[in-house]
Amino acid sequence: MSTSSRENFIRTINHRQPGKVVVDFGSTSVTGIHVLVVEKLREYYGLERIPVKVIEPYQMLGEVDSELLDAMDIDVTGLFSQKNMFGVKNENWKLHKTLWGQEVLLPGEFNYTFNSNGDILMYPEGDTSVPPSGKMPKTGYFFDALNRQQPIDESNLKVEDNLEEFKLITEQELKYWKDQISSLEGNSRAVVASFGGTALGDIAMVPAIGEKNPKGIRGVEEWYISTLIREDFVKNIFDRQTDIAIENLRQIHQITGDKVDVVFTCGTDFGTQNSTFCSPETYDRVYKPYYKKVNDWIHLNTNWKTFKHSCGAVEPFMFNFIESGFDIINPVQINASGMDPKVLKKKYGDKLVFWGGGVDTQGAFAFGTPQQVKDQVKLQCEILNNNGGFVFNTIHNIQANVPFRNVVAMLEALKEL
Repeated sequence: MSTSSRENFIRTINHRQPGKVVVDFGSTSVTGIHVLVVEKLREYYGLERIPVKVIEPYQMLGEVDSELLDAMDIDVTGLFSQKNMFGVKNENWKLHKTLWGQEVLLPGEFNYTFNSNGDILMYPEGDTSVPPSGKMPKTGYFFDALNRQQPIDESNLKVEDNLEEFKLITEQELKYWKDQISSLEGNSRAVVASFGGTALGDIAMVPAIGEKNPKGIRGVEEWYISTLIREDFVKNIFDRQTDIAIENLRQIHQITGDKVDVVFTCGTDFGTQNSTFCSPETYDRVYKPYYKKVNDWIHLNTNWKTFKHSCGAVEPFMFNFIESGFDIINPVQINASGMDPKVLKKKYGDKLVFWGGGVDTQGAFAFGTPQQVKDQVKLQCEILNNNGGFVFNTIHNIQANVPFRNVVAMLEALKEL
C-alpha cells in the first residue's frame, strides 16, 4: 500500500488531483464485497486460507481485513457499529457453513432456523423465541427483510414507535468507539465511520430487522404511502431522530476527533432505474431540513465529510443534495436514466465527490468480457477522476455471482492506471 493513501484521499475529497485514483472496497455497507468474493480474492492474492468474517450479514458482506487492504492497495478503511443490522454484536465469532457450501465466521449470537423450504430464517438479536425478521432463500446469497407490519390505527399513531431503535448513546457504546479509534494506531488510510442513527427513512432500515417487536410504520409500501399521506408524521419522526443523532455525534466526536475523515450519514434511495421516488419539491419539504440540520452540525463542529448513498436516476436531486450539505454522493449509477458521468462531473463535480460508479455492476461487470470491464474502468476513471473528487468503487456492493475474471480485470485496470 502506498504510504500516501490518506494524502491522496484528502486531495481528492477537496477536489484536487490526487497522485493516483483513490480506491475503496469494504469501508461501508454500500461499498462492500460479498463474503464469497472476499474468499476468492484472498486466494487470488495468495493470502492464508481462513474463514472470512461476515461483518454485515443482511447482505452477507465479508471483512476486508488489513491483509487484503494491503494486497488490493485500498486507500480507505471503515469503522462499523458494534451491532449489525440484525441487532447482534459482531463478536464471539463461530464457524458456519453457508447454503452455497462456504465456511464463514458469523457472530456468536447469530441464531437462525430453517423453514420447510430449506430457507434460512434470521431473528432480531438472535432471539428465536420471537418471529423472524429476515429470510435467505435456499438458492440465495443474502437476506430479505420479512414484513412484520402490524395493523395501523390512524387514531393512535405514535412518533415514538418509529424511534425505538434511535436511542441516546450509552457509556458502553462510547467505550466501543474509543476502542475502535485506538485500533487505528499506525493507520495511514482514510477512515470512514458508520456511527448509525442518521438514516432518515432508509428502506433497508424501516422494517427494523434488529427490533424484536417493531411498532409504527414498518412496511416498505406503507412507508412510501406515509411520505405522501402522513407527511407531518414523518417529519416529526425525522425531527426527533436528528435531535438524538446530533447529541450522539457530539459525544462520539469528543472521542474520535479528527481521526475520522468521513461519516456515512444516510443510505435512503431516491431513485429507480428510470425515475425518482418523489419530486425534488417533496424532498425539500420532507427530507432536506433534517439532512441539513445534521450536516450543518457536522460541518460546524468537526472536520468530517458527509456521505450520502442513493441508487438510481437521482440527477434531479443533485442540487438538493448539495443544498442539504452533503459532500459525497454514492454511487454514480451510470446505467440509470440521466446519470451520464460526463454531465454529472461537469455540472456538480466542483461541489460533490463521486464515490463509486467505476464499473457498471448491472452491465459490463456482470455480463461483459474482462476487456470490456477494463475499458469501462479506465474510461470512468478518466472522466470522474479529473481534478479529483472521485473515489473508485463499483456501483453498490460486489455481489456473489459476478464472474471472478471480471473482478480481476477491474483490479488489473486500476493497477495499470
